[in-house]
Amino acid sequence: MILPDSLLSSPIAHRGLHNLDQGIPENSRAAIRAAIEAGYPIEIDLQMSRDKQAIVFHDYDMRRLTGQSGPVQMRSAQDLAEIPILGGDETVPTLPEVLDLVAGKVPLLIELKDQDGGLGTAVGALETATAQALEGYSGDVALMSFNPHMVAELARLAPDRPRGLTTCGFLREDWLAIKQERLDELRSLPDIDRVGACFISHNVDDLGSRHVAKRHEAGFPILCWTVRSAQQEAEARKVADNVTFEGYTA
Repeated sequence: MILPDSLLSSPIAHRGLHNLDQGIPENSRAAIRAAIEAGYPIEIDLQMSRDKQAIVFHDYDMRRLTGQSGPVQMRSAQDLAEIPILGGDETVPTLPEVLDLVAGKVPLLIELKDQDGGLGTAVGALETATAQALEGYSGDVALMSFNPHMVAELARLAPDRPRGLTTCGFLREDWLAIKQERLDELRSLPDIDRVGACFISHNVDDLGSRHVAKRHEAGFPILCWTVRSAQQEAEARKVADNVTFEGYTA
């Protein structure tokens, strides 16, 4: 299992090629279309709806992106299809809708957001919805998650799809729901081999990690998130094989 070359050869548009000044919100159909037109690979995020559909949306709560309160998980896919995303003129899309829109024109990097609440073992529903949506899809795609248990479940449900781990420095202030000893363990990237990951996507601010350096030196593919300037990209590429970017033209 290897990461497609297409996800290493061109910078990846973070949550699509979004730009609120142009009326293009993140993870929207407009952001997907803009990235396709520009020829960029696309990173998107998945949450799960109440009726267990894979929804293209980053946050757990809806307020920042829609102005409506409450978790995405409390809304059905049909409800979400009627809720406008702030800053544009579209509603919240499902993964099948985005796959139909992309249709293999550019590669997709899909992050499944943790549904357990603590990077634990309560997994299965979002992975199942994702695997089902991808059945028959022939474009380049790779899957990833912060939760190693989710990546292991993806290995079971979609063994032919390249999969990786989203990783970072796992700082205490960013992961209040996780026990310190688990954060210390995760920081050393212990699950890569166990879950059959063929890449990591690591926080750009932690690319100096000795654990990342060890993998980089061994030739293991390293992506990074989220790069916000050409200068930061140039520095990141000393370690990372590719970048996920936003806010500038990569």
